[in-house]
Amino acid sequence: MSNQNPMQAARASLLALEYPQSLGVYDDYLGAQRAVDFLSDREFPVENCMIVGTDLKQVERVTARLTWGRVIASGLASGAWIGLLFGLLLSLFDAGSNKLGVIIGGILFGAFFGLVYAAVGYAMSQGRRDFTSVSTIVATRYEVLVEHKFAEQGRELLSQLDSGLQRPRQ
Repeated sequence: MSNQNPMQAARASLLALEYPQSLGVYDDYLGAQRAVDFLSDREFPVENCMIVGTDLKQVERVTARLTWGRVIASGLASGAWIGLLFGLLLSLFDAGSNKLGVIIGGILFGAFFGLVYAAVGYAMSQGRRDFTSVSTIVATRYEVLVEHKFAEQGRELLSQLDSGLQRPRQ
């Protein structure tokens, strides 16, 4: 008996091909996307295709050095935004006439707690991560797969792919 719920089973069947075969391997997603688009433009049944990213790697781009000034400014700003949101929400339900005071109070309260939260977090890191960054997971290569019954037709069409587009690796 399967442990999958019906939604997981439906998703798994949507992401499955019966006896998949490779039409080509590309160095980037754009190349694989162009190949499938090329097939689609020639009325190939692309609903039988799948683009699979393999050899995953995490890429992290360092964006800035983290200093106390940057930590304090970031904590104040993020706390002020959250305080503004709460201040606006509270002012909607405030029966009194001092709605602006409620909003300003929310901003100040949020900024204070944002500052404290950011400063405590940075102090606890003890300099082990003195930088900010953004990261993503990317694939090293992308393979276009197709149902076995359409593989020959797909390969034939892709052999006509304009030389201006990236050729698949085999």
